[in-house]
Amino acid sequence: MAEPARSNRAVDPMRAGEASLRRGFAASRPLVVRCGAFGDMVLITALIRPLFARFGQPVDIVTSGSWSVPLLAGQPGVGEVLCVRSRKTPYWLAPDQRRVVHRLRSVPSRPTWLCDGNDAAQPMLRRVGIPAELIVDVKDHPRHAGEHAVEQWRRLAGVMPAALGADAPPPGREVAPGCELTVRDAQRLDLQAWLERRGAGQAPLLLIQAGNKRTMRRGLRRLAVNHKYWPIERWAEVVRFLRERHPRHRIVLLGTGPEQALNEELIAASGLGDVINAADDLPVSRLVALLERGAGLVTVDSGPAHAAAAVGCPQVVLFGKALPSLYRPWGTAGAGVLVLTGEIGGEPDMLGIPSSAVIEAWTRLRLRAE
Repeated sequence: MAEPARSNRAVDPMRAGEASLRRGFAASRPLVVRCGAFGDMVLITALIRPLFARFGQPVDIVTSGSWSVPLLAGQPGVGEVLCVRSRKTPYWLAPDQRRVVHRLRSVPSRPTWLCDGNDAAQPMLRRVGIPAELIVDVKDHPRHAGEHAVEQWRRLAGVMPAALGADAPPPGREVAPGCELTVRDAQRLDLQAWLERRGAGQAPLLLIQAGNKRTMRRGLRRLAVNHKYWPIERWAEVVRFLRERHPRHRIVLLGTGPEQALNEELIAASGLGDVINAADDLPVSRLVALLERGAGLVTVDSGPAHAAAAVGCPQVVLFGKALPSLYRPWGTAGAGVLVLTGEIGGEPDMLGIPSSAVIEAWTRLRLRAE
């Protein structure tokens, strides 16, 4: 019996080792570095989901902000969420940075997507020792003209680190564009118990997000830098309209601790006594469950607006100077999002939106079924 033909080509051990290393990288858990505001971390799910589909491995995240862990931990496709309080604190004074660096050093380097618009996280990555050939930096792939943030992250998920070469995994299953959050049963049970304590029980809910992260900062919510301020009198008019149009619904004002006083001012201006001010007791996990439960939302351009879209809550969104074409809430659930803009002196300005425009938009919004 004839022997099988043998190739005369010698195998280069160095090249074989490099190919094996690339395949190892391709089988690793991807790492995403994104330190941003609440809305930024909702938007980053548009990157995490296609990376998870492509690599077949949960995506680990390095981030900052108290909202990131309760928002993202346990979400489909999310692995470990490593949080630092500040990237600007000197390393020797930042035990949280040292813990993150130690954790990342404990596993081999893996494909990494650096998604911050600045270099604040670079010192940490250098300490970890992740080589540049394994990093996809968003600054090298700037947003295209008119490109929505969701589309930019989706496009970045298709960019593979140079070190993977031809061994980069194929795109995987098709993932719908947009943001997506999953609400767990434990969150729903917590929300129901909270609603019972607030006297809402099984009532359908209408939600309002009047404040934003600059609200009440140093007690000056009307600072010129707060481009998302909309007058209390207009909010009160909208609240009275909602009460008249939906007498069976309970109205809930969202927010964090600093926004509680703003909400109380709004309730007083509306003259209604049955509006719930949730800003005193609304952790992130409960907020997301509340947005999933809500029949509809009126909000300024904010993190909760993006979270609402991610769980399918219909909404009317007031925009100031930010461009809706770039930051309009976009969720995979496809719930209605009606965007309002205004002008003052020919410049984009939320103060140019009359309350009548918000009320008219609400009449066109298709609410979530009870």
